[in-house]
Amino acid sequence: MEPFPDHMHYLKHLAKEFPSRETVAEAIINMQAQLKLPKGTEHFISDIHGEYEAFCKVVSHASGAIKRKIAEIFKDTLSDEEKIQLGALIYTPESMLGVLLPAAEDQKQWYQQTLLRLIHVLRAVSSKYPRSKVRRLIEGRFESLVEELLYENEMLTDKCEYYQGLIDTIVSTGHAKAFIVVMARAIQCLAIDHLHIVGDIYDRGPGAHLIVDRLMDYHSVDIQWGNHDILWMGAAGGSEACIAGVIRISLRHSNMETLENGYAVSLLPLASFAIETYGDDPCELFAPQRFNQQDDSEGERMLMARMHKAITIIQFKLEAQIIRRRLEYQLEDRLLLDKIDFEQGTIEIDNRIYPLLDKSFQTVIPQDPYALTPAEQHVVDRLKVAFLNSEKLQLHARFLFAKGSIYKTFNGNLLYHGCIPMNDDGSFKSLHQNHAASAGKDLMDTFTRLVRQSFTTDDPAKKQQGLETMWYLWCGPCSPLFGKEKMATFEQYFIEDQATHKEPRNIYYSLRDDEATVRQILQTFDLNPEEGRIINGHVPVIVKKKESPLKAGGKLIVIDGGFCPAYQKKTGIAGYTLVYNSWGLLLATHQSKTASDTDDLEAHDIDCTTEILESSNQRIRIEHTDQGREIMCRIEEMKALHDAYRKGMLT
Repeated sequence: MEPFPDHMHYLKHLAKEFPSRETVAEAIINMQAQLKLPKGTEHFISDIHGEYEAFCKVVSHASGAIKRKIAEIFKDTLSDEEKIQLGALIYTPESMLGVLLPAAEDQKQWYQQTLLRLIHVLRAVSSKYPRSKVRRLIEGRFESLVEELLYENEMLTDKCEYYQGLIDTIVSTGHAKAFIVVMARAIQCLAIDHLHIVGDIYDRGPGAHLIVDRLMDYHSVDIQWGNHDILWMGAAGGSEACIAGVIRISLRHSNMETLENGYAVSLLPLASFAIETYGDDPCELFAPQRFNQQDDSEGERMLMARMHKAITIIQFKLEAQIIRRRLEYQLEDRLLLDKIDFEQGTIEIDNRIYPLLDKSFQTVIPQDPYALTPAEQHVVDRLKVAFLNSEKLQLHARFLFAKGSIYKTFNGNLLYHGCIPMNDDGSFKSLHQNHAASAGKDLMDTFTRLVRQSFTTDDPAKKQQGLETMWYLWCGPCSPLFGKEKMATFEQYFIEDQATHKEPRNIYYSLRDDEATVRQILQTFDLNPEEGRIINGHVPVIVKKKESPLKAGGKLIVIDGGFCPAYQKKTGIAGYTLVYNSWGLLLATHQSKTASDTDDLEAHDIDCTTEILESSNQRIRIEHTDQGREIMCRIEEMKALHDAYRKGMLT
């Protein structure tokens, strides 16, 4: 390959990393060989909703892949109980060592036996990776020793004593426990090459902050923002409407763990205001739902109800400010406080009069219903400072921006949380922003750019637009994350008539059953409709009613199956995991089962069934993936560098 003159500047920089023809040739050989390795295993998870324990279990078990690997390796050599014990040790090594470790006189033999078994599993899960990648994933403690055991053959006569000597020394020096933990973590990492989180880490469950902590330590991950994620990101950026929304939802579900203990956001200003303003109001409509409640006292529940009502009214006012500023959002129908007849205790919506379930609006001035009172403004200001000054929340928000997007194309598949907003005739729904209309892929790209703008710009006007975009993505009718025609928050709180509570879904959710529509979407994103698929979550699959996660002849796969216990009575299962390995596509269906801290090993096992959706007679190689295409481009660059050395253009 003849390097062009304008490439020489780049080649000179490349030469600093590869200073000779030999180093370049070695790199080309290694990359060319890597293309022939099987593709790594991808896992897709969506709608975790703060369920930290369930998330950790699925990831540490690799959705049952490690269990299947143990069964395959030790098919005739271990009993069922021994296989369960080995699996439990891999999934939770620190806790299970205390359970499984025998009496002192038997420990040496147990350690030796266990280390050998772990080495066999580690070999199996690392077999399709180059040594450099395996080394990188086990980097740190015992790195070279693990590598030595991994690639040596203990069955060779000349190596048998050497190999056994390594294991004996690990045990005799007292490092066997630490070594087991390192190997177990390495097995977990290698069992999942790349993790896709298809939206909604936050809300409902109490451990969203813990999930983000774990994702930040994960070796390879991407995130497609969900509507609940974008609300928290907007709050972290200082959007007052998003802040109010985050607090309202937390109070509604009595889920204060992430907000208060995870991010150290003090709600004292809101509590003080609620007591002073709503102290005589029973706030019955705002009693927290019992899903996450532990042992809250009656006084605590009453305080949360008053705080809940206070922040809800504040939210309506803050949202009205955005709606009036951003006329292009066309959300004027959500301005409802000015439709209230305060004397009659009724509201007019769509030319109908409805009685209000709660007629007490202590802070709403009929002449100017959307104006914050001075006390409300003080609360908003204090809460905004608390969100902006939460170091951990800001750290997590930066991570979500760095690893996240509204959609992602990866190895021929299209990933997004909710939908592509569509019109009834199947065309893409458009939204005017910045004096231009966009739809379909362009709309998704525009939203992504505006969201990122909120965290990258120093221009106050652009930052405000970015933050208001994030609020719109939470509740707007053209939002691909929301996917509904309206968010009927006011109606659900204040009006008894269930007809007003309905939030009609975008027509996408009907059209996604049509294969032609799904193929059109894939083509819009420059993907091959013959081989590609759409993977999304957001709307739970009601398995109890025989609903299938496969739509449009399998071209679209919905993987929201109810990780959150609040949804499991409705769905009938405890979530899905989609697995895309070198042999094809599998769907793991998880059943509700709570892990235990006792010595009941069955509780540490994973209860899931796996269905093969698509299989291939020939393994998919790295050369057929996005990574492979990147490697091929890199090889061409290296060949140009090699030619430059050969021709004396570089020395």
